[in-house]
Amino acid sequence: MSRFRAAAAVLAAVLLPLPAGAAEQVNVYTYRETKLVQPLFEAFTKDTGIAVNVISASSGLEQRIKAEGDKSPADVLLTVDIGRIDEAVQAGITQPIGSAVIDETVPARYRDPNGHWAGISMRARVIYASKDRVKQDAITYEELADPKWKGKICIRSGQHIYNNALFAAYVAKHGEAKAEEWLRGLKANLAQKPSGGDRETARDVAAGKCDIGIGNTYYWALMMNNDPDKKPWAEATKVILPTFEGGGTHVNLSGVLLAKHAPNKANGIKLIEWLAGEKAQQIYADANYEYPIRPGVPLNPTIAGYGKLTADSLPIAKIAAERKTASTLVDKVGFDN
Repeated sequence: MSRFRAAAAVLAAVLLPLPAGAAEQVNVYTYRETKLVQPLFEAFTKDTGIAVNVISASSGLEQRIKAEGDKSPADVLLTVDIGRIDEAVQAGITQPIGSAVIDETVPARYRDPNGHWAGISMRARVIYASKDRVKQDAITYEELADPKWKGKICIRSGQHIYNNALFAAYVAKHGEAKAEEWLRGLKANLAQKPSGGDRETARDVAAGKCDIGIGNTYYWALMMNNDPDKKPWAEATKVILPTFEGGGTHVNLSGVLLAKHAPNKANGIKLIEWLAGEKAQQIYADANYEYPIRPGVPLNPTIAGYGKLTADSLPIAKIAAERKTASTLVDKVGFDN
């Protein structure tokens, strides 16, 4: 209990004050860093006059909202990855958004069939390949289990939510038995025990510890453009957009959910709809190096430089349904050992 109270104190400390004289407000709980989403909220307030209060944390928001019950001030949960989106729904802390704007704007495969969540931007799980040692410019996810890559692949923990979603997508595409066989082949090709994060994967490829690594699209752009210390890791690698055989590139989401007991429900829906609008989508694309969910919004030039993204057609909800199976398989094959 004391640990929860301590975490709550930290969370409360980042609650942004209401602008003086503001009559309308909306309360957002988010896993995104405040500095990344604040430009969005400032633009929303300017457009609508609705002030945005933000609670940001790296974990525990679903549990906090559930513990707060019907007294929770949360209106909107802004989160990343289908794993956390699904956990929020399973925790019973959300309600259907019920927005015709969202239904018309966000493609069906990036929305919850029951209306509890909607994607507002995409990221792809891709390959960071050595410019010096990898000559091919195309690869399939299935190929990652090919023995030709033995001792040449780096990856973070198989239980991390980003890899869990990719592995769950593989289960959804090929079935549990073939996914297990694939995971065993991928594990056999690892250059080292899964560790670190996606940036460290690029670092290890640059250092020659492996030839290819698996990471999210935006990390490479952040290293190249925003972090001089890590720019050499990006410069030593190239991004390849892999695909499933007969399919497209695996994508995941940043998503929004409407809290079950939202005290400012109407404003929460306004914010969710605004986040799917052209202005917000452009801010997301440029500030966070993500793919817009709204068709027709220009990509950030660095992201566009990866090549044309053909996102796999598998509905995100079907990936979410296989998360538990994927996690079980990771342990079964001893992927992280």
